[in-house]
Amino acid sequence: MPRSLTVRRIEGRPGVVYYPLQLNEVPKPAPGPGELLIRLHAASLNHRDFFIRQHLYPGISFTHPLLSDGCGTVVEAGPGCETTPLLNKLVLLRPCLGWDADPEGPEDFAKYSIIGASKQYPHGAAQDYVLARESEVELCPEHLSPAEGAALPLVGLTGWRALVTKSGNAKAGRNIFVTGIGGGVALQVLQLGVAMGCNMYVSSGDEAKLDKAIQLGAKGGVNYKTQGWEKQLQALLPPERPYLDAIIDGAGGDIIAKAARTLKPGGVIANYGMTVGPKMDWSMQAVLRNIELKGTTMGSGAEFIAFLGFVGKHKIKPVISRTVKGLDNIEGIDGLFEDMKHGKQFGKLVIEID
Repeated sequence: MPRSLTVRRIEGRPGVVYYPLQLNEVPKPAPGPGELLIRLHAASLNHRDFFIRQHLYPGISFTHPLLSDGCGTVVEAGPGCETTPLLNKLVLLRPCLGWDADPEGPEDFAKYSIIGASKQYPHGAAQDYVLARESEVELCPEHLSPAEGAALPLVGLTGWRALVTKSGNAKAGRNIFVTGIGGGVALQVLQLGVAMGCNMYVSSGDEAKLDKAIQLGAKGGVNYKTQGWEKQLQALLPPERPYLDAIIDGAGGDIIAKAARTLKPGGVIANYGMTVGPKMDWSMQAVLRNIELKGTTMGSGAEFIAFLGFVGKHKIKPVISRTVKGLDNIEGIDGLFEDMKHGKQFGKLVIEID
């Protein structure tokens, strides 16, 4: 019997409650007109899933399966499907739906949602089978395994939009600073930037993570727990270009106060998350330096296609921190969430479903 993994509702206040995982037996779906039936092989976790378990995310569904990132094989095509060559091919689920191509944002925000435990769409990667329309999947780059494919979508699309679309500095020789290295988005930005010829610099509170980032191609790193880390960052920059062109940030907090003086006039901060706190301080110093602060989320279907094309061309493999086997391995999956809770991971946390 096919299975799905959901969160089970229990009483508790947002931020205090922690919804338990629930394994369910479900009927095997049959594809309707224009639909594909996909047998999922792997799925990966994101911070969004941890927030869902704490009821710190809007529009939670307790019946739709968890997880936004999934990789599987198309095993059946419904009537009217045009891309029957997808049969028996490895595909990736688009991690968000309702956003086609507009670079500014979703064409109709009311229809936009990230998949996985979402009231908006029934899709979720934590299940054995999923139905998706042809426009809701993309071929997995051929050099990737199912686990590696499942580690790509959400963080890769978020990182691509932040670096390429929003920062405007995805160019060889530009100096890019990425905060919170070790997280999935930050690592994808690092890998993309290195492949583009950017000079990549990173931060972490863990020296071991800084060393690993340098092994992946970062020019240098700073420990944000160290007093005056922004001066250390300044000293790392090349003398011929002694400033940052852009900051890709997922932490928020005091990044503007700390790093604004290191950014060139007109430099960009592309912020995709605020793990330190829900607000950021905006300083007059940043105004005088014409710094641009740009909020950025996931991305469009067009950006997802562009990202996957780049990954395939440059044979980029996502960094995987740890995998567990079995959708029914609740204890193991809970362990992945614990890694995320305590910031132990360096890379993605993946469930091998089969």
